[in-house]
Amino acid sequence: MSHSPSHLRRALLAACLAGFSLMAGAQNLTPGKGVKVFPLKSSIAEENFQTQLVVKALQQLGYDVQPVQEVEYPTAHLAIANGDATFMASHWVPLHEGFYKNAGGDDKLTRKGTYADGAIQGYLIDKKTADQYGITQLSQLEDPKLAALFDANGDGKADLTGCTPGWGCEAAIEHQLDAFKLRGTVTHQQGTYSALIADTISRYKAGKPVLYYTWTPFWVSAQLKPGTDVMWLEVPFSATPGAQGGEDTKLPNGKNYGFAPNTQHILANKQWALKNPAAGKLFEIMQLPINDINAENNRMFLGENKPADIERHVAGWIDAHRTTFNGWLDQARAAAR
Repeated sequence: MSHSPSHLRRALLAACLAGFSLMAGAQNLTPGKGVKVFPLKSSIAEENFQTQLVVKALQQLGYDVQPVQEVEYPTAHLAIANGDATFMASHWVPLHEGFYKNAGGDDKLTRKGTYADGAIQGYLIDKKTADQYGITQLSQLEDPKLAALFDANGDGKADLTGCTPGWGCEAAIEHQLDAFKLRGTVTHQQGTYSALIADTISRYKAGKPVLYYTWTPFWVSAQLKPGTDVMWLEVPFSATPGAQGGEDTKLPNGKNYGFAPNTQHILANKQWALKNPAAGKLFEIMQLPINDINAENNRMFLGENKPADIERHVAGWIDAHRTTFNGWLDQARAAAR
């Protein structure tokens, strides 16, 4: 059976096109090839997990991800806005609203999609003291006798384990101590949170009353379980500073812990994300259940806190959620076409 020249030409052309589309498909597996990425995170070691998960996904797309640099949140927002860094995986809304606006907001930054939601924060005390004295509200500590129960340093005032300066939560706590007239009876202990909370947990284990601020997701709530070991305190009314001023902090369940529920987002340089649509798409679609972050953070607290441990936690999460992870990569690659 003989083939006419036109048949041959068509067959050759079809073969060439098939080969070309295969090559194009193969190239598209790594749309980030040759592009450097500069990730940031805060000094909170527990943010490594969600940061490294983004890093691994970017590497799968071919991006040349540089070592993660640690800076505090206000600096991180400015560095990303100015193009000195690419992204951070722990931008909190509404807590970091002021940092976002100060760094140039929507003009310079992008935070599409929600990486983790349902993050709550607020003030807690040990359940034993709460039950014994009927303490359910932070404002009850206006009473010097009740406040003195939480005195750790002998000055007669309650010692509140607070927030590291520069995180954003410290401004809210400071604002609320004024708003709820607690300056005379409560001292906001600020410094390195990890050291302060370790001391607080030791006091709890020694059977002493404790008063502290914390947030979820974090390992503290796996160590001191709300409802079992400790109780959330409600605030008398919503009182938020600065960019969040006037915001209602009541939760869907009707409780008011003084902080609106937060969502966490991957914050990136807007121009960079537009130039690199695969990464831009990835930042938008990645989602991590808050309970998975809590569980990993607790493993860190229990001693699995070396870089190799975190690497293993990330790899384990990816293995357990392979379909989801590959789905993110497929959508990111499709965005680059």
